[in-house]
Amino acid sequence: MHEKPQPVVFLSATLWWATCPRLAMALLNSGCRVSAICPSGHPLRTVARVEKIYLYRAWDPAGSLRASLRAAQPDLIIPCDDGAAWQLHDLYEKDAALRPLIELSLGASEAYRTLESRYKTLETASKLGIKVAPSRAITSCEDFRDPRLEWPAVLKIDGTWGGDGAVHLHNPVQAAQVFATLFGVVKAAWAWKYYLVNRHPLEMWLWRRIKGLPVTLQKFIQGRQVTTMFACWQGEVLASVTAEVLASRSATGAATFLQLRRHEEIENASRLLAGRFKLNGFHGLDFIVEDGTGDAYMIEMNPRATQLGHLNVLPEGSLVDVLAAKLMNTAASPAAGTTRIDNTIIALFPYAWKTDPGNRLLITGYHDVPWDQPELVNELMRKPWPERRLLIRILSGLRWLWHRGEKPVNPSSEEDHATLAS
Repeated sequence: MHEKPQPVVFLSATLWWATCPRLAMALLNSGCRVSAICPSGHPLRTVARVEKIYLYRAWDPAGSLRASLRAAQPDLIIPCDDGAAWQLHDLYEKDAALRPLIELSLGASEAYRTLESRYKTLETASKLGIKVAPSRAITSCEDFRDPRLEWPAVLKIDGTWGGDGAVHLHNPVQAAQVFATLFGVVKAAWAWKYYLVNRHPLEMWLWRRIKGLPVTLQKFIQGRQVTTMFACWQGEVLASVTAEVLASRSATGAATFLQLRRHEEIENASRLLAGRFKLNGFHGLDFIVEDGTGDAYMIEMNPRATQLGHLNVLPEGSLVDVLAAKLMNTAASPAAGTTRIDNTIIALFPYAWKTDPGNRLLITGYHDVPWDQPELVNELMRKPWPERRLLIRILSGLRWLWHRGEKPVNPSSEEDHATLAS
């Protein structure tokens, strides 16, 4: 086996998630060189030994991504959130010189448009024999009058992630109220707010890209969420990590506590989809294991790295170790100086500590804290950078004064979302 020199891996991040710095650490430990692009204030900027970090400019996100890739000359790109993956899809269409690198990093370009649509992805999975939650593409309020629809249901908006944009609904009247807020003036106002106040570098680009696209209505299945992340190459799954979600930041939000487990049906679904889309790099699947029957229904696919990639829980180390070994043409093994996690319960840092400090799983679970990067630990324990900006704090104070004495409104709850829509 001829060993290749240190590969340069390029991380692309548009959100202030902890996934990206943890991937960077794992890649560095596995022998890779790392460069990246991210917005200002991103926790990735605190990780030692990252060679070069480029700025994701909100006024020119596509141009900043293109320029940084040409300057970094990476061997592989890893998108750390869905928006980063979508922009790579768009760049593939517009820049012929970068097409080989993007296709090497993500997989066959024919799959990109399908992977951007929740409904089309689930439709493809169903044709492969994978159980999926009954779903329907919604293009207008009239679609909710179909008597064949099953309630309760979850309305999911393409171009959203991390639990945002998923609304639980109980009936077609409520669904029509919520649907009315997803387009037009209301949607444009929210896009400008996230662009100007939250400084999301892709907000306006995403708003223009998904404007008018259908949303997905998915039957609500009572059960336990199980998530899997897999590393693959040329359509073949190299390794996967699967875990049951024990607790999360919200009803549809990111996991805070996980329990590692094996699930043959879900792992087989990973292999089928990787082969169908000829995937490369990291991808993830979310399932609901139905109470009573134990049947696993696929609800979503993530075309990027998730929270499981850096965890040293495999005989070969982590999923990052496996993919790095493939790039270097060596046998996969745990990175030097790392210790295998034997506890099956994982408390994901920092969200388990910040959102659920009273959970008893903090006593029994493994604490996934990057102690060897103290600056990163301190940064992750703070509020995300956009929430620390003066303008956000002023608006939050005004909002508190406006709603003082009223019942708090939670836009992610079906009851309050209907209130906002009306």
